[in-house]
Amino acid sequence: MNHPAPVEICYDNMRFLITHNPTMAMLPKFTEELKSYGVTTLVRVCEATYDKALVENCGIRVLDLPYTDGAPPPDDLVDDWLNLLETKFREEPGSCVAVHCVAGLGRKRRGAFNTKQLLFLEQYRPKTRNRSRSRFKDSTVHCCIQ
Repeated sequence: MNHPAPVEICYDNMRFLITHNPTMAMLPKFTEELKSYGVTTLVRVCEATYDKALVENCGIRVLDLPYTDGAPPPDDLVDDWLNLLETKFREEPGSCVAVHCVAGLGRKRRGAFNTKQLLFLEQYRPKTRNRSRSRFKDSTVHCCIQ
């Protein structure tokens, strides 16, 4: 099965790679592709469909932050994500974090977000009660929808 190429997104000192969910059969090719982009951390936001140890054996840390498909992420998951990014890009500026859900590449096309997800993005405001949370340069979290 052919999969579209991953999409790289860069903002300031942060790099993200949005990619497909690999099968066990294509895992070696998938990990080589991640390494070619300099990925050191891979975040799965769906249920596990492959053995993460096989990816970690290639030097790529795998984190599981799953949530219900088609729903916005819960607050605790958003906090975990922002804390990961704050630590990752402070310690390794310019490094690359890869992310995939079941069909993550579809999120880059018009109409891919459902109403619940769009409302979440439109209404999202950074929390001010925890000042140690992810604060990049101007203390504002930016969101981009294409």
